[in-house]
Amino acid sequence: MIDSPMETRKITALGKYSLIITLPKKWVKLNNLSRGDNVSLTVQPDLSLIIHPKSKAFEKQKEITLIIKADENENTIIRHIIGCYLNGYNIIKLESRNIFSVEQQTTIRRVVRSLYMRIIESTANNATLQTLMDESMASVISGIERMHIITSSMCQDILKSMKNWDQDLAMSVISLEDDVDQFMYFLLRLLRMAAMNPSLANQLGLDMIDCLDCQTLVHRIEHVADHTTNIAESLINLFENWKFMPKNIFPVLIKTAEIAFDSYDKAVQFFLSKSVDNTDKIIDLQNEIKRLEETITPMPYYGEREEKNVLCHICVIRDSIKRISEYAADIAELTIDRSFKA
Repeated sequence: MIDSPMETRKITALGKYSLIITLPKKWVKLNNLSRGDNVSLTVQPDLSLIIHPKSKAFEKQKEITLIIKADENENTIIRHIIGCYLNGYNIIKLESRNIFSVEQQTTIRRVVRSLYMRIIESTANNATLQTLMDESMASVISGIERMHIITSSMCQDILKSMKNWDQDLAMSVISLEDDVDQFMYFLLRLLRMAAMNPSLANQLGLDMIDCLDCQTLVHRIEHVADHTTNIAESLINLFENWKFMPKNIFPVLIKTAEIAFDSYDKAVQFFLSKSVDNTDKIIDLQNEIKRLEETITPMPYYGEREEKNVLCHICVIRDSIKRISEYAADIAELTIDRSFKA
């Protein structure tokens, strides 16, 4: 980054018809440019001009070293590695003044599997992690589509599991959450890098508003996957205690889930297709979700421990379905907002 204040350049004439300005020498050096190299120009909505250096300007590897303390717990290690990954570091070196504990080694390998990374070097007290993806060749929209396909299939499978009391199907839904998280982390990394690097943003076809909107969408899709997993975990518990299930409640849960899951799927499709014709219907369906929710809120409880456990899991399913419908409405509102983008 250039920390000097904004510079001004005088427009001069070159020949009879051409106008030119000079480029700051420091900027040219930072981007490893020389005479004869090409740059690209992008006119912004406010009529300002961005000069993008050639692609090699953002090919430089970013590297960081993290010191892992002997007593550092796994959650802290995970947060620090993910933080470095999201901020565009290609090489993350982990060092311990002693040796990594078994728990720390397991944690490092687990978080690497959640990211598009690999361990290229490893010793008793050192590990080097490297990213696997070339951000300049990626596509944010394609990544979002693939992330949504997985999440939407989780919704459909959990609905089938609820209708058919299929425990194996519910368990398979839980196993897909890691795939959604992997896409989420990569897309958030890509969007953060694009927000910081106009050249990369230009190559990806994104502007700052696109980065903000897509970041919001990615978070909403990941939240839907989380709540679908919550439903699956509660269903598995209910399968084991099915005889305590209030018979008049589950059909309402299924009906509510059908509306919420369909709203979510359509909301993302409308965002990707930039269609606003039916987005209002998705938002208005919140009233129907609320009405159905109210019909199963006053659930009976007679004091049996098993029954209490069942009712707790029904509440988890009910609340998760409601949250998914709310995320669908959020995505629909985001689509409407983007339709007025200048």
